[in-house]
Amino acid sequence: MTTRLPRNKARPEALAERVYQTLKNDIFEFRLMPGDRFSESEIAERMAVSRTPVRQALFWLEREGYVDVWFRSGWQVKTFDFAYFEELYDLRTVLECEAVKRLCELPSAQCAARLRELYQFWCEAARLDDGKKVSQHDEAFHMTLVAAAGNSEIARIHAELTEKIRIIRRLDFTREDRIAATYREHAQILQAIFLQQTGKAQQMLSEHIAASKAEVRKITIHMLQQARLQPIE
Repeated sequence: MTTRLPRNKARPEALAERVYQTLKNDIFEFRLMPGDRFSESEIAERMAVSRTPVRQALFWLEREGYVDVWFRSGWQVKTFDFAYFEELYDLRTVLECEAVKRLCELPSAQCAARLRELYQFWCEAARLDDGKKVSQHDEAFHMTLVAAAGNSEIARIHAELTEKIRIIRRLDFTREDRIAATYREHAQILQAIFLQQTGKAQQMLSEHIAASKAEVRKITIHMLQQARLQPIE
């Protein structure tokens, strides 16, 4: 017989998850700006919860690299470090190009089988125009490429990296032309892999990532400028 925990014992964890998601969305949407400082009490009052779930949520965000804790001074949203994101994108390029190399070395039928679902979505299915959904599928495209290459450690590191750059990467899909470019470039990369054109596939992938990196940098700077112009409520 399974013993059920009283509701009040499960509630703090659920509250912490709600606070965590709300704060993360505030950071992603620049409602909490890089460099903003705040206390646990301020967040608790705004969300009508105690400080316990707030503290838990903030520790999760700190572990993921979104906030810093200052002794006796509360919490702070991490300042935007473009050099750090440049390094993450460089590492992403290295990992994904290695994955492409390994995929091109597989027997053609095996490679095609591993990437069949990607081909169906990016080359055959009707295109999506919802930027948020395309962003999710774009992330899945690159993670699937790496996972399909067969090295679990490379895939693990790539997954951790993907989480770190998500805050800015998703901004690449706020314009229709970038969505169209993503569909076109993904299809071209897949075709080169299927033809076992390693150098061509790696070059197209590198250029694809570089274009995305440049675009999200411009959009991030613009959004930060716009957010600073918003009146304080």
